[in-house]
Amino acid sequence: MQAMFNRSHVRGGSSGTAITLILVIGLLALGAWLMMRKDTSAEQAKQVGAQFGAEVVQKATVPDGDAPTPIEPVEGLPQLEAAATYQPQGNVIDVDISDYAGYAGLVAANGGLAPNADSFFAKNYGFQVRLTLSESESWSKLNNGRVAASVTTTDVLAALGRQFEVVVPAQMAFSRGADMVVVDSGISSINQLQGKILAATQFNESDFFIRYLASEANVPVKVLRDLDAVPASNELGLVFYEDNDVACDAYEHELNAGHRLNGCIGWSPRTDEVIEASGGNAKMLVSNRNLLIIADLLVVNKGFAKAKPEWTLGLVHGLMEGNRRVRDNPASEVPAIAKAFGWTEDETRDELSKVHLSNVPENQAFFSGTIDAAGSFNGIFQSSVLSYGKLIKNPADPARFVDLAYLDQLKKKPEFASQSIAIAPIKTRDGASLEGDALLSKDIRFFFEPNSATLDREATENQGYLDSIKGFLQVSPGSIVVLRGHVDNAKMADFEREGGQALVRSMALKAMELSRQRSQSVKDALLKKYPNLSADRIEVVGRGWEEPAGKDSDLNRRVEVQWFTLE
Repeated sequence: MQAMFNRSHVRGGSSGTAITLILVIGLLALGAWLMMRKDTSAEQAKQVGAQFGAEVVQKATVPDGDAPTPIEPVEGLPQLEAAATYQPQGNVIDVDISDYAGYAGLVAANGGLAPNADSFFAKNYGFQVRLTLSESESWSKLNNGRVAASVTTTDVLAALGRQFEVVVPAQMAFSRGADMVVVDSGISSINQLQGKILAATQFNESDFFIRYLASEANVPVKVLRDLDAVPASNELGLVFYEDNDVACDAYEHELNAGHRLNGCIGWSPRTDEVIEASGGNAKMLVSNRNLLIIADLLVVNKGFAKAKPEWTLGLVHGLMEGNRRVRDNPASEVPAIAKAFGWTEDETRDELSKVHLSNVPENQAFFSGTIDAAGSFNGIFQSSVLSYGKLIKNPADPARFVDLAYLDQLKKKPEFASQSIAIAPIKTRDGASLEGDALLSKDIRFFFEPNSATLDREATENQGYLDSIKGFLQVSPGSIVVLRGHVDNAKMADFEREGGQALVRSMALKAMELSRQRSQSVKDALLKKYPNLSADRIEVVGRGWEEPAGKDSDLNRRVEVQWFTLE
């Protein structure tokens, strides 16, 4: 998982005794001013406490250190160095990765990070691999031919578009719990992030993760330049920082002083540390433990792949073999992985539990879109295009990146022929519970025949709505959707005038039943279109006119989709 920006430090100095004297005088004056402000600061702390709870009053003091400064957001999309072909030096090729367990398969196949004459690559394909750990942006390096291959997530391809001259020959892994949205303890759903501000990093998986969730909840995203700006009451504001750690640092600072941020998006272990240090004031809203939209890819320099197809096949073969070894016999591979990433063996096992290393049939299903238990390549790519909105003015065709020829050559090999798709929910408790709030709620206006629970077959929009519900179930194994039917209350006044409260109550019961039948019709249509979906993951509720969305009757005739994910 790669951050786009490096953390930088600004240094300064003095030039002479006169300047030093001025600085000393200034510091003395500042100290006196701060003493005069002491009472005012205490009063401000009381006001913060009144707004956010008594527990915060005790913490509303300025913490040690300065608050992290937001970066200037990139306007438009990232620009890469010009494309060039990677030229290997001898029989050694360079591949950039980061210290993330999703890349453990490459480490296992290589026997570590350094070029290795005994590696799978050397023994089977005659070349060696130099794996380099790098947390800095490597997209330009790969594009410009300074490395043969690198790693990224599917969402990044949509942002980089046609300028990114790479081949995607394989999926490496799904992230399963490393990424996390941390928020104030009083926030219980994505919908409740309206009017709030989160800290993130731009154009990586944290940016996409929250944009995806906000898009599904119909919450517009507003990029803010600093913490003095505020989003509209219906918008989610994002403020960007240099990297994951700095974004989390900024939220942690604001929890203790100012509360201008309401959360952060990052990855463990830093997100876990923020929650632990918050004294109950912050919590995890959702992780990607059972939300499979962060898919890690092997990306190969396009010119190199064309010039060296056999070596590219070797990279893919080694990756799939390494993933197989780690999945089938992790104990034998943990020592080498731990040494490569600088982890203890216990830490390595813990990190491996947060990823799903993909095998050959899972790769084929991922790219073909036939996998029903996880997000697909095209689905995640298009979700990224939608999530970034107007930033991506002329999206690329996702097919331009993918080359499945290498996987096609591997699928018949004996070691892969017996593999099967094995992506399943990671449960922390037995049974599914719908207690508490849904992760998000989305109103959909299905079209029905007049005064009927029969879906209008002429309304093509209905098919798209069914696809969106299926998408929830597909990207989150084990998740449950509740279809809550609603009808409008436009005739309530007529019913009361014609028959009083007795008629209103009678018609309310009929409205309740009609709304339930409409929810059931949606469920039936969904299962008919996608027979592989499990019926017990779709529940129906009829609410009649009891929960109007507003004064507009058209808006009240709707099916509300509530999405409950497992954690």
